[in-house]
Amino acid sequence: MNDLVISEMKRVLELQKSKHIEEGPPSLELRKDKLDRCISMVNKYQSEIISALQNDFGNRDPVMSMATEVMSSVGPLEHAKKNLSKWMKAEKRKLGGPVPGAGFILSALGAKAKIEYQPKGTVGCISPWNFPVNLVMAPLGGILAAGNRVMIKPSEISASTSEVIKAMFEEYFDESEIAVFVGDPEVGAAFSALPFDHLLFTGGTSIAKHVMRSASENLVPLTLELGGKSPVIVGDDAEISDVAQRVMQGKTMNAGQICLAPDYALVPKDKVNDFVKESVNSVSTMYPKMKDNDDYTSIINQSHFERITSYLEDAKLKGAELVEINPNNEDFSQQPHHKIPPTLVLNPTEDMKIMQEEIFGPVLPIKSYEKLSETVDYVNSKDRPLGLYYFGKDKSDSDYVLSNTTSGGVTVNDVISHITQEDLPFGGVGPSGMGSYHGYDGFKEFSHAKSIYNQAKPNLNKLAGLVPPYKKEQDKASPS
Repeated sequence: MNDLVISEMKRVLELQKSKHIEEGPPSLELRKDKLDRCISMVNKYQSEIISALQNDFGNRDPVMSMATEVMSSVGPLEHAKKNLSKWMKAEKRKLGGPVPGAGFILSALGAKAKIEYQPKGTVGCISPWNFPVNLVMAPLGGILAAGNRVMIKPSEISASTSEVIKAMFEEYFDESEIAVFVGDPEVGAAFSALPFDHLLFTGGTSIAKHVMRSASENLVPLTLELGGKSPVIVGDDAEISDVAQRVMQGKTMNAGQICLAPDYALVPKDKVNDFVKESVNSVSTMYPKMKDNDDYTSIINQSHFERITSYLEDAKLKGAELVEINPNNEDFSQQPHHKIPPTLVLNPTEDMKIMQEEIFGPVLPIKSYEKLSETVDYVNSKDRPLGLYYFGKDKSDSDYVLSNTTSGGVTVNDVISHITQEDLPFGGVGPSGMGSYHGYDGFKEFSHAKSIYNQAKPNLNKLAGLVPPYKKEQDKASPS
């Protein structure tokens, strides 16, 4: 079966590349038509999407699925459609040269410089299981706006949703425009090895290394949207009750299975107890019960359930205090799905797995500090994260943290929210990713910026004496 799928992937890629050359860059109207079809498609299939997600996760809140998978998919597409005519315009650049004033002279003589954004061709898109629809549709805003054709490999872990993704694209698009291929990791590995004109991978850092290695064989340009351990830094003047509510809302959304989920919190030493208390209160208000509560999402499968529980067992064994937030005292050892109650980990140490690996679950380690500089030093001692979250009223403290740390993006006085801003590029740095998309930045990411220079009519090299023979006649004359 895999051999057949892999063969089909190669055939479709060849088809898309030939059509790209044959038909040339698509018009503004055609690009808008493709974006419109995507919008109509997501809206038409919203019930099937929500049902499939419920099946894949065992339990996933339909309201959250509607917000994060349907509405959040349509938004980037609408944004791209609205701004596309502006994005497609050639970008004028200033003229210059090796001597002062050259730009003015060149301009006066009729020279011009500009950038035209061209489609790259066929873009491969490998999407993850945690937000399987959104993380296909959101980047498509930029990919289609740029005029590209697309091949998609959704995650085999969210298999039901992947089948819906395949069905809806097959209804709305010809395979020469967009094609979807489902399959196991062997299919995914073969997909990442194809000679695309660009490849977008969204997922874990460990898998990204394999994707990057495969893509390098064909020198395929990459956009990697990864994750890592995104910190929360709580300033000394922050309102703890508000911080705890916002952090725990972000941490429990999708049961923490979010690349931007806060991964650990750095809290002033004298406010740790208050933060724990307010976190417990906040979760208890949001989820008075969890086991049979449709609002509280399950862990995607047994493997990830065991991974997260092993982190907790390791932390407990090594001396951490675990605060399980379970307001109804439910027994989670007997349950139809893989639910893990939100858990705070106090006094974590660096030898614990929970401080070494991205958690991707409803678990929050809390470390204390005495001076704000300690938080900066700690964050800088780790891989650069995808997100960083600072809470506090003092702008100088906020500026200090933001100026002295590097992360993919930042939200101040909340978590995750910067991803909702379509005019802000979304991407990581180093182990948390490379490249970015959203809005105009996505359009440029998936375009080739072609530099075009129109030379002035006079032969400037000749006028400047830069055409051989270089020496003047008197210099050529031999002495007699």
